[in-house]
Amino acid sequence: MQIMIAHLTLPVGSYEKAKGFYEKVLATLGYTMNMDHPEWKAAGYNDGKNTDFWIAEKPLTPGHVAFEAKNKDEVEAFYKAALEAGARDNGAPGYRKDYWPGYYAAFVHDADGHNIEVVWFDYDAK
Repeated sequence: MQIMIAHLTLPVGSYEKAKGFYEKVLATLGYTMNMDHPEWKAAGYNDGKNTDFWIAEKPLTPGHVAFEAKNKDEVEAFYKAALEAGARDNGAPGYRKDYWPGYYAAFVHDADGHNIEVVWFDYDAK
């Protein structure tokens, strides 16, 4: 079974400095900054397919990673297993229409406070 990282957030000390750095160096790999949230001091970079790399100034979150599931059942199984393993709920499985239609995800905090997400992209959802 292959597990894919859907996206991750790297905590940074200076949002503005890191934003300039990553905008320049990631351009060499075909990335563009397509999401900028100065109110949260967070920015996302797109590789042409997905906004899969984010930066956020601490203390927004210790860290964030999203694993990509193959279907809705995997999202629900991951969430249930995480809670049983001691994680704290940070968002039960469900569609996140405020992200975009078809974004089905669940969120937990691990023992270190990291925001762990599992997401399935339901491209047939409206």
